[in-house]
Amino acid sequence: MIDLDGVSAQALSDTIGAIYDCALDPHQWPDTCRKIADLCESTGGGICVHDMRHVQNDQLFVFGYQPEFLEKLGSQYAQSPMAAADIVSDIGHVSALSMDGPELFESRFYREVLKPFGLLDMIWFPALRTGGRMASMHASRRSEKAPHYQQLDISLFKLLSPHVCRALTISDALDIRALRSEMLEKTLDVLIAGVFLTARDGRVVYMNAAAERQIRTGNSIRIVNNRIFPADPAARAALAKAIDEASRDDIEKGAGEHSLAIPGMDGAAGYVATLLPVDRGERRGIVAPFAASVAVFTQDPVQSPLLPGEAFARLYRLTGGELRVLLALAQGLSGKDAADMLGISEPTVRSHLQHIFSKTNTPRQADLLRLLQNSTPPVRGSTADVYQSLEAACR
Repeated sequence: MIDLDGVSAQALSDTIGAIYDCALDPHQWPDTCRKIADLCESTGGGICVHDMRHVQNDQLFVFGYQPEFLEKLGSQYAQSPMAAADIVSDIGHVSALSMDGPELFESRFYREVLKPFGLLDMIWFPALRTGGRMASMHASRRSEKAPHYQQLDISLFKLLSPHVCRALTISDALDIRALRSEMLEKTLDVLIAGVFLTARDGRVVYMNAAAERQIRTGNSIRIVNNRIFPADPAARAALAKAIDEASRDDIEKGAGEHSLAIPGMDGAAGYVATLLPVDRGERRGIVAPFAASVAVFTQDPVQSPLLPGEAFARLYRLTGGELRVLLALAQGLSGKDAADMLGISEPTVRSHLQHIFSKTNTPRQADLLRLLQNSTPPVRGSTADVYQSLEAACR
């Protein structure tokens, strides 16, 4: 079992179990967010969902904040260090505002959003990108005794972030509000994602309609001896090992990554598989009719719409600092105003800008902003919208 100073192994195990309970019952997220925040001595926290298509920022399951702060944060989110960092960060990557050092306390975001409400630091990680939306989990501190997050807190968040990301991915795929056992089979059968429920020994005890369609194609997955049988030998071994780990009683033994690729054969498209233990906690009652131990979700790796600036930053390998400067200038701010907003000096802005010119091979700012505008990716419909339509049709 993993142990951190001041955090018991049992507390970690209970928290990870609570996170997975949220995958099938999102109404449990408020209590789980508090559990996570308590482990790192935070006074506030929750989940933020930023809708890039509708320029909307929603704080879900939050606690410890004044309504005025949440309103201010929503209106200033696009200019926050969190927004730019999330664009260039991988899902699950943990950051803290204090990592920016003195720059944070000179920034407009700190002066206008955090300081008036007594907040001294925030820690967070991007947990989900789908359909033009980004979800992130965060916690915050206002205590003068421990104003900033330390390496212990960052390590704790790094330990928990893969589990939160996996639980949110599953909830988003299912588009669950409150799932009931008697409706489970009907709900699963309208999903685009394939769902396999397996016993502890890997035997398949249930497949939804999408999973049956995936099996019929035979290019990536088959059923052999009543078990999921990927065509790729490496994926076959990895899936068997993941199902075994996910089904163990000791959830810490299954704390590794439970998402894996299942390649197709002969150039055929494959799937991404995500595993969820379902025989413990609240999940046990939901899937009781199937006597299942593990749920395996298999989805086509459809590329989600990129967030504004994300494609550009990844294409030209911009750093977080460079992207923040670029996005500030794209709003029409002058170099001086951008420096004031970000809490850096004008020479630093000019230095970042010169690096961006070099990386993008643009000679001046007007050409750079034109290149950024032309690089904005097309928006595609959200898979969640499809699921909502299917749910409505089945009512």
